[in-house]
Formats: sequence, structure tokens, C-alpha cells
Amino acid sequence: MRPDTPPPSAPAASSGPAANPRAALFKDRNFRWLTSGAFLSMLGDQFTLIALPWLVLQMTGDTLVLGTVLALVSVPRALFILIGGALVDRHSPKQVLMVTKYVNLVLLAVLAGLVLADSLALWMVYVLSLGIGLATAFSIPAGTAMMPNVVARHQLQAANGVNLGLRQLTMFLGPLLAGLLIALFGDASTASAGSEGGARANATGIGIAFALDALSFAVSAWTLSKVQTHAGSAAPAAAPQAVLASVAQGLAHFWRDGELRTCFLYWSAIALFIMGPIHIAIPVLASSTPTLGAAAFGIIVGAHGAGTLLGMVVSGMLPRLRIGSLGMTILAFDAVIGALFVPMGLITAVWQGALLMLVIGLLGGFMQVSVFTWIQQRVPPALLGRAMSLFMFIFMGLAPISAAVMGWVMKSITLPQLFAASGGTLVVLAALAWVLTPMRSVTDTTPATR
Repeated sequence: MRPDTPPPSAPAASSGPAANPRAALFKDRNFRWLTSGAFLSMLGDQFTLIALPWLVLQMTGDTLVLGTVLALVSVPRALFILIGGALVDRHSPKQVLMVTKYVNLVLLAVLAGLVLADSLALWMVYVLSLGIGLATAFSIPAGTAMMPNVVARHQLQAANGVNLGLRQLTMFLGPLLAGLLIALFGDASTASAGSEGGARANATGIGIAFALDALSFAVSAWTLSKVQTHAGSAAPAAAPQAVLASVAQGLAHFWRDGELRTCFLYWSAIALFIMGPIHIAIPVLASSTPTLGAAAFGIIVGAHGAGTLLGMVVSGMLPRLRIGSLGMTILAFDAVIGALFVPMGLITAVWQGALLMLVIGLLGGFMQVSVFTWIQQRVPPALLGRAMSLFMFIFMGLAPISAAVMGWVMKSITLPQLFAASGGTLVVLAALAWVLTPMRSVTDTTPATR
């Protein structure tokens, strides 16, 4: 053990639930190491999210190629995230997360070097994008399962509020900084004949953006090495189990837990019927409404991000704010969100869309922290990786499928009809869950036995 770090059990021995969990968090060295590294890594991710599409468009100008590259990142993530969760439970979140940081460091350093050396071919972009997507499938469940291994149980709500709030902050800062970087250092591209695909990018700003993301992984790997997990937080020793069998075991456990089963099915319905349509409809709304446009789209999305961040802050300050139970609060908030989506297709001014999305983000951000904390507290530590991977699969796997289908559906319906149908569906789903399922009885209380 390092002499400058507290014993692994120190967070659990800190002030009890009656004390201020948020104040105690920032006195915990392990939490500071974990959070600072996560912030740098998330900020670096935003650089790549801006630089990668820009690189592809500079190389080819082909939106079909861009869609292929983005699919190579997202599809492996959706397919392998459950397997990633199983490996997290077998080896521990810290071990898996550390490996993914080194893998991403290498992939992004190679990508940055190829761009800066003007030696990048399109097939290389495909291969590196696939590698990044695979690494993400393992880093997401590892990262989301780390917090319960670092802070005491009564501090999870506050810790998740800080972590998710910082993530939302990086979604503001990252794209802005990346855009400025690319503009300042140049994004011009030159096309030359290259092997198997063609165009080579000569874009200093893009290369530096990838290099900074690689650096963020290097620094966050170092900070992660400083984190000491709780004594006994690792999964108990068990006979080795095949990965697919481990995934099946986790799914069977979640299905037997009535409250978990109900919530996961409910969230799956939301991802399929609500999130996909909204991801497609809002940019189409901004581009097709004469009084809006690209700037208005940015403002509307920014308002949603600001509301989400504010909701996370409120959740950290008022962790027990409920309308009855946790389940009743989720359903009530979702019904309001659905009602707010209905008029989105009729807006004619940017302030109307921004106001609606601000309130929607506020409600969603508040519940996001509470739901993360509830899952982390309810699921046994040995299954936590699989639980968080399933949760992330619902929103990162099902929603893109829904969005792709909705792009085809929108050829036969109008935008006001789509928003009205999506918002109305969410209200109906919440009402049906209230009447027909045990969702309304879901509480923050942790089961007495595991």
C-alpha cells in the first residue's frame, strides 16, 4: 500500500449517514484520484467525438463513410458490453478499466501519429474505430462499477451526482475546446492517392485533438493506479465460469428480481419508443424550420445539457426528494417529460424549444443520478458489472437501433405527428407501468439480504 493513501477501508469508516456525504467525499483521497482521472478521460473523449467525424468528412466528404465509421464504434460497443460486464465481475472494475485505458492510449496515439504524419488511409480509420468501439464496450461497465468500490454506500448518491455532473460539464467544454483547437491549428486536408481508400488527411488540429485524448488516457491511468478499493469490495473467489454463462447467470438473476426486471423492461421500452425518435427528430426540426437553423439546434441541445447538469446538482443537494417512492417519482417525471415533448413539433422560436428542453433535462438529470445509485446499492457486488452493462446496453444499444428505424418511418409522417406520438407514448407507458406493474412500489431501500 502507498504511504500517502488511506487504508482501503478508510472511506467506509468515515462519517456515517448522518454526516454530510458530499463534504466527506472531497476529503477522501481515493475519490479525488478517481474523479479527477475520470474528468480528464471524459474531456478527452469529447475531443475524439468531434475530431473523428471531422477527419472522415475531410478525407472523403461522404456521409455514408461517416456512418460506417460511427457504426464501427457503436455496434461493437452494443454487442460486447454485456460480455464486458461479465469480465468486470470476474476480474474487478479497476483491472478491466486500467487495461482499457492502455488500449485506448495506444489506439489514439497511433491515430494521432498517422494524421500528423499525413500517412492515414481510410482502412486504417476503419480498423482503429473498431478497436475504439471494442475498448468502450469494456470500459463503460468497468467505469460505472468503480464508484461502489471506492466510496461508502451512504455516499453513493452524492458521489454519482458529482461524477455525472462532471460528465455533463465535459459535454459543454469538450466540443467547444476541440472546435477551437481544430480551427486554430488548421483543419485543411489534402487528397492524394493512397492505398485502399484513398484520401489522406493533413490536419494538424485534428491530429493534436487525438493526441490530447491519448494523453488524457495516460494521465487517467496514472490517477487510477492511485485509487485503493475497499477491502472486501472485490467479488468473492469463485470457480472460473465461461463468459457467456456468466452473462446468462447475471440476466437470470436480474429477471428473478421483480423490481429490477420491471425497471429494465420499462427503460427498454423508453429507449425503443422515445429516445430513438427524439435523437432523429430534434436535428430535423432545427434544419427544416425556417425560423430555426443550425445555431438554434445548438442552443436547444445546449439548453437540454444545462438542464441535465442542473438536475444532477439538485439531486446531489436533495438526494431524498421524492414524490412518494423512487418508482412513483420516475413515473411522474417521465409523464411530465412526455407531455413536454408533445408541443416540440409546433415550436417556431428558439426560446420555445430551449425552454422545453431545459425543463426536460432538469427532470431527466435528477432521476439519472437516483437511478444509478439505486442500481449500485441494490445489486450484489459480484453482479454489479453485469448490471451496469445491461443498463448501459439499453440506452446505448437499443436507442441507436430505434433511431435508425425512425429515420425510415419519418418519410411517411410529419414532425408534429412524431413528437406528439413519442411524447404521448411516454405518458401512456408511465401510466401503464403505474397501473399494471410494481414500478410504483420501487423504493430506495436496499434489500436486507442478498
